[in-house]
Amino acid sequence: MPSRPWVIDAHNHVGSLQDTGIGGLGGAGSAPGLDSEIADRAAVMGGRGVDQAVLIASHGYLRPDGIADTRRVNDSVASYAQSRPDLFPAGVGVVEPLYGERGLAELDRAAGELRLRGISFHTRFQGVSIDSPWVRRYLQRMGELGLVPFVHAVGESAAEALWKVDVLAGDFPDLPMVVLDAFSTFEQSQFVPVVAERRPHLLFDTATAHGLGFVADLVDRCGASRVAFGSDLYSGRQSRPGLSHLLDDILAWDVPRSDLDAIVAGNIRRVLHLDPLS
Repeated sequence: MPSRPWVIDAHNHVGSLQDTGIGGLGGAGSAPGLDSEIADRAAVMGGRGVDQAVLIASHGYLRPDGIADTRRVNDSVASYAQSRPDLFPAGVGVVEPLYGERGLAELDRAAGELRLRGISFHTRFQGVSIDSPWVRRYLQRMGELGLVPFVHAVGESAAEALWKVDVLAGDFPDLPMVVLDAFSTFEQSQFVPVVAERRPHLLFDTATAHGLGFVADLVDRCGASRVAFGSDLYSGRQSRPGLSHLLDDILAWDVPRSDLDAIVAGNIRRVLHLDPLS
């Protein structure tokens, strides 16, 4: 009997989208403190067969104090990840494109002081298009700092449509990017392999996929190295046990074991330059 693959969830959010009006995605959780929140998340991960998770800041936070609020969010994600590196090998922060030049300093702080591995863009909540000038400025600096862009591409949003990610990726061919939620609509799911074939530096997560078939089409066309398992888990989602995240289907998939290991852990480890498993 072969051993169970090590599983890293590449798409776990810390926080909520409730203040944006998307109430169905869970709140900040009922846990009174960080230890309880971590215990709740670890229980959900364990129940789903997930060994580790990449923590990503939520984009639904309130910003009455501007960049001070963003710094607070990034501090929180870094503290969360560093409190349990055995569970959370990487933290991914957020910088708002509309902060302009001031956002560049926060990128520097994220890479240096906070030791975050990437920065997330979810421009449907950020007031710009994913191919906007300040997103581009930030990507240029991120490449210099070794920060990996995590780019949301929800098909329902014109601000982050996959064709715009395609254009953006074409202008940064040497910068690896993780594309989240690209399988979120049926039409866009059919476009993913086309973009992946053109942009070999993009890694696509499985979150919001409408079945394994769409992911399999990408693997058939471009190889297993282009996919990373991701669930899009938010704080508080433990109350929704029926949430589909494809992991059971992926683990039962009739692909070579090397491909399976790459999809459920190896590819995200490679892109984020994570330490080898002990």
